[in-house]
Amino acid sequence: MNRSGGLPRWIFVPAAIGAIFVVLPLVAVAVKVDWSNFWALITSRSSLTALALSFRTAAASTVLCVALGVPMALVLARSGARMVRWARPLILLPLVLPPVVGGIALLYAFGRLGLLGRYLDAAGIQIAFSTTAVVLAQTFVSLPFLVIALEGAARTAGADYEVVAATLGARPTTVWWRVTLPLLAPGLASGAVLAFARSLGEFGATLTFAGSREGVTRTLPLEIYLQREVDANAAVALSVLLVAVAAVVVVGLGSRRIRAGGVSGW
Repeated sequence: MNRSGGLPRWIFVPAAIGAIFVVLPLVAVAVKVDWSNFWALITSRSSLTALALSFRTAAASTVLCVALGVPMALVLARSGARMVRWARPLILLPLVLPPVVGGIALLYAFGRLGLLGRYLDAAGIQIAFSTTAVVLAQTFVSLPFLVIALEGAARTAGADYEVVAATLGARPTTVWWRVTLPLLAPGLASGAVLAFARSLGEFGATLTFAGSREGVTRTLPLEIYLQREVDANAAVALSVLLVAVAAVVVVGLGSRRIRAGGVSGW
């Protein structure tokens, strides 16, 4: 009982089945890889171009998520306004929304004939089917991950330290930079990593809103989908590469959480 943490022994059976269900497909992909030609498959020109574009757009969308998500998370965590409570489900809706629906929504918002896009197009600014569209699609699906992670951290940390700093005469902006952000740093790091990982694997919204133009909008998931039709070995090799990158992100996040001792609230 001590070694199992006080859990009944039977609970390990469904836990093991769940673990096998998750791990088995990954093992199957690894077994299917043509390891003798693996390096050549993942270093083709189109693959490297897609990988580089994925990292650039994922980094850009993560920066955008941080810039928008930190204020959003703090408002959700600290404000009791009725409008904020009503807005919260809408803000977190992309967590459960099918990505292709998100792509269609973005297209009708920022496309050439979209709600806002028609005015941007009149000003000579075209967003749909561009690299900017990739960043916006990734931000749309990733932003809720950062918001919900940081909101939990903000609720756990509370506002006591900010109140003390304010009573000592610190201005709100000073409290923000010197007290609030350092307290939320672990949660912010977790949210940013999750947003980056989600952006890196985004497919549906990107394909719908940005298309698949090599070097412009074709990220690694889109390249894998394309290669699946023309070169199955390349598709499998690139899938393993994407899994490896995601695993590095997850392991890095887990190690950081262990070192932080759970301060982030996750």
